Amino acid sequence: MRLFSKLPIDGFVISILVTVAVASVFPVSGEAATILDWVVKAAIALLFFVYGTRLSLSEAMAGARHWRLHLTVLAMTFVVFPLIGLALRVLTPHVLTSALYTGVLFACLVPSTVQSSIAFTSVARGNVPAAIVSASVSNLLGVVVTPLLVVALMSTTGGIHVSAESFVEIIVQLLIPFIAGQLCRPLIAGPLGRHPVMTKAVDRGSVLLVVYSAFSAGMAEHIWSSVSVGSIAVVAAVCAGILAVVLGLSRLAARTLGFARDDAIVIQFCGSKKSLAAGLPMAAVLFAGQPVGLIILPLMIFHQIQLLVCSMLATHYSRSVTDQVPQQTDDTGLDFAVRSP
Repeated sequence: MRLFSKLPIDGFVISILVTVAVASVFPVSGEAATILDWVVKAAIALLFFVYGTRLSLSEAMAGARHWRLHLTVLAMTFVVFPLIGLALRVLTPHVLTSALYTGVLFACLVPSTVQSSIAFTSVARGNVPAAIVSASVSNLLGVVVTPLLVVALMSTTGGIHVSAESFVEIIVQLLIPFIAGQLCRPLIAGPLGRHPVMTKAVDRGSVLLVVYSAFSAGMAEHIWSSVSVGSIAVVAAVCAGILAVVLGLSRLAARTLGFARDDAIVIQFCGSKKSLAAGLPMAAVLFAGQPVGLIILPLMIFHQIQLLVCSMLATHYSRSVTDQVPQQTDDTGLDFAVRSP
């Protein structure tokens, strides 16, 4: 893992790519596939139970005084992103296949990340407490909002149909465990906080299980015969374009609304992220019985691009603050009002 830390690629993404390779070479089938399906369902339920124990509603309520900032972040996540995703339907079928477009649209509907949004905000010298609240609220609402957006938007674009059974699965595998985690938070939040390795193992282990299951099933469906290297390159270009547009719009929105520099950084980093950890388990539930491997591919690509771009952006903002004398016009590229001391 130390070797991975020196590479310009996130170590977790490398683990996912390795899992994809293993699933492609050693896919499961028959009774083993049925057992794996139940294991994945249990892992997803456990993951959202842990999410429930990690997200404090009291912290969200305490951050309500920054409601303008949080609403701006939520608007970027659940309004601007979906609108961009819908607009990209013009790329089908000549640029993106129907399955890949479905994946691009789904990537636009998932909530923001928590860890990387907060980390990049910290590196960039932004408002870290506000980032914690914004990212957490996004994940909190995403448990309900993302499935609703999938039902509302994907059913009308012809990309996919979400049945009533799928919605029941959402409640059973995502919502109920999440609520249970919230109820158990006073009892187990402390022990989990003292043993972050356990939380990390559940977080990443469940995602790797979902990836293995999805691509293993994809091998049985011969998904790789329907996607080429050129198609993957096109998806990467589309994801990079989406990220560039959202970063630009978030900067414009923060400047137009008169946010201070540290709050503007929160809007940029929390409003431009998409959560791989939350998105993949949701896809496994929402798109059961469908080509999940192709659907989650754009989200995996977007995740890697956002890490690379935002890490460079955060470093640039940090160096600008360190190297320059504070002045009324910020020279980091964020020309926002300066907060009074």
